[in-house]
Amino acid sequence: MSLWTRINDALTALAAGEGLSVIFERLRGTKMATPERSVGFTIAVIALGAKMAKADGQVTRNEVAAFRRLFTIAPDEEANAARVFDLARQDVAGFDAYARKIAAMFPDEGRQTLIDLLEGLFTIAIADGQYHPNEDAFLAEVARIFGLGDPCFRSLRARFVEGAPRDPYEVLGVPMNASLEEIRAAWKQAVRDSHPDRLVARGVPPEAVALASRRLIDINAAWEEINGKRAA
Repeated sequence: MSLWTRINDALTALAAGEGLSVIFERLRGTKMATPERSVGFTIAVIALGAKMAKADGQVTRNEVAAFRRLFTIAPDEEANAARVFDLARQDVAGFDAYARKIAAMFPDEGRQTLIDLLEGLFTIAIADGQYHPNEDAFLAEVARIFGLGDPCFRSLRARFVEGAPRDPYEVLGVPMNASLEEIRAAWKQAVRDSHPDRLVARGVPPEAVALASRRLIDINAAWEEINGKRAA
């Protein structure tokens, strides 16, 4: 059974008048197997992406193309993806309510999965070549609701947004006064966390593991920068 077939089944289970956020309630706090986690992850990205589209007022073709780079959508499954997007856009619930329900949906290894989600949203936000102040405020608030903290948000923004301040210590999630051994350990752990198998286990659909490629480039660049300065 394909990912999009499972998503269609989840949508079909909604009763008349129920909003998309009900799906998050049903998944909330449950011990999800990998297929269900992938369903939850994909719906979460589409739902918050739909809400974020309202932040800058429009959905561009580039943003749609960015979503297609994250998820493989067969022509006969496009209607299911469009249905998720429309349900989220029409839902009276605000994005903050969505974000809180999504945060509760991933209790196990939740932090890293939520970072994966935020990376997907950044990918969509910058796809049109612009990073709108309203998108920045939207993503900062989602990060806060997810409990990721401002340093994590700034690190992701530095990686995705051209010209944003970049701190290699924040990329690796370590303080500036950490020892080189501590930094090396954080670097190695970050590399392990970005392995495709780890992403799939966290509920990231196999089609979207390309998120890890960019992350690894930035993680390794941060380590090389810090190690080079310490060795000088």
